[in-house]
Amino acid sequence: MKNLLKTSALKALVATALLSLTGVSSAFAASTAGRSDHSGILVWAFLGFCALIVVAQLLPALLVILGVVKSTATDSQKAHASHKGH
Repeated sequence: MKNLLKTSALKALVATALLSLTGVSSAFAASTAGRSDHSGILVWAFLGFCALIVVAQLLPALLVILGVVKSTATDSQKAHASHKGH
């Protein structure tokens, strides 16, 4: 009986969530209807410059992360090889 109650409560919860999301998606679609973008070249240049800064910061961070992973893997292999030799 309890499993049946939990299952029906779960079904009701899922149905409520789906109905809520369906209504929200149509509201978002309606809010952008009839709106046009009047951004000039300066706005797009600024956004491009911001994206360039983000990419310029991500590249060194990724290189550092890859270096740490590589050194950790190398240390792990050395430790494994030293234990294997004993």
